[in-house]
Amino acid sequence: MAQETWDRIRANPKFQAFVKKRNTYSIIMTALGALAYYGFILLVAYDKEFLATRLGAGVTTIGIPLGVGVIVFTIILTWIYVGRANSEFDAESEAIVKEATR
Repeated sequence: MAQETWDRIRANPKFQAFVKKRNTYSIIMTALGALAYYGFILLVAYDKEFLATRLGAGVTTIGIPLGVGVIVFTIILTWIYVGRANSEFDAESEAIVKEATR
């Protein structure tokens, strides 16, 4: 794309709103993932007794399902983000570029 096309895109209020919305969504999703991960790490560091609590009469402790839960949670967050990025964000981005290249 030519520099003037890029300048038109950057000056477009729809593009600026799009970037703000996308960045806000990314920050929220990142914060949720980090909260889950670092929350688990803090439990490992400061409350080992809680994580060592056995579930039932077996050898499985509460730390195992919590650790698996963190992994599953981050996979779900990624799936949600990719779904929105591939549908809403891509379509909106394409519309902004088309508008600028007319």
